[in-house]
Amino acid sequence: MIDKNNIPKHIAIIMDGNGRWAREKRLPKIIGHKHGAESVRDVLKACGDLGIKYLTLYTFSTENWKRPVKEVKGLMSLLEAQLDRETRNLIKNNVRLNVIGRLEYLPAHLIEKLKKAGTLTKDNTGVVLTLALSYGGRSEIIDGIKKAMTEVENGSLKKEDINEENFGQYLYTKDIPDPDLLIRTSGEMRVSNFLLWQISYSEIYVTKKFWPDFKKDSLEKAIREYQKRQRRYGR
Repeated sequence: MIDKNNIPKHIAIIMDGNGRWAREKRLPKIIGHKHGAESVRDVLKACGDLGIKYLTLYTFSTENWKRPVKEVKGLMSLLEAQLDRETRNLIKNNVRLNVIGRLEYLPAHLIEKLKKAGTLTKDNTGVVLTLALSYGGRSEIIDGIKKAMTEVENGSLKKEDINEENFGQYLYTKDIPDPDLLIRTSGEMRVSNFLLWQISYSEIYVTKKFWPDFKKDSLEKAIREYQKRQRRYGR
């Protein structure tokens, strides 16, 4: 039974295992990614039903650009098709779309569609769905340092005033609280350069399920495990 008084405000997910799911079924890898998109839809709806305010998904990492060109093109096409198909549902279900990462590396037509979907959903008050695209935690911290340095150089910020409390405003996630719960599918025991600053005190839950098999019941199981823990924030 889920305690509705102890629901994580922000859940972040490393969606891993699409390729291995497809390989086990002797299917093309892109089929695994398509089934993974169905899990996104299912988990997003579950978050809305449970009252989870923020959901952040590791959708495409900076390292993913090193994958075979055919696979990358397939992923970009799939994302574009999902945006075309799902933007109307995001509006209907009161979901606000947010995107973080080095977006300038994405195809121009995809950037435009992401911007349009963000604009169309900007006034929604339900779940804030953040897609981490062309994203890397180290890159985010470096970009944040550069922003802070620019302010130091133009005199709007003193170097000695930079601290842990205010550095977050220079990150991509400046308007989003840190994750309470980080979920990783496929059983891998690593964070893979995802939200390195933000997950300092997140509870981590790892499941051996591949992402295409992670549905509402899997999310609820992760939340029940989260609710058994006592968060100490390093104390």
